[in-house]
Amino acid sequence: MRYLVWVLRLLVFVIVLLFALKNTEPVQVSFFAEHIIQDVPLIVVMLAAFILGLVLGLLLMVGAVMRRRREVNRLRREMDRLQDRLEQAQPSPGNTAAAVAPETVAPLAPL
Repeated sequence: MRYLVWVLRLLVFVIVLLFALKNTEPVQVSFFAEHIIQDVPLIVVMLAAFILGLVLGLLLMVGAVMRRRREVNRLRREMDRLQDRLEQAQPSPGNTAAAVAPETVAPLAPL
């Protein structure tokens, strides 16, 4: 399985490399207020757009990740609290008189 992953990685790398080599033509990049950059390789423009999109996507995910972390921490605290209550409610091993089987309190009736 590990070899298959490395073969796929190599294949993706080769495809991206060939794509980059085919897109080296200089292009003109226009910004707002008539600001223009001349003769920028197309692959640089595409890489910058990809990185900008990646950064913006990660920034949008930060809020959801933080909410999930807070929820996980809250649930862990609640689980610890309930575990402590369960341990306090269980009788100690030396005190067997406190443990009463439910059948002795209310016997099971036949159906």
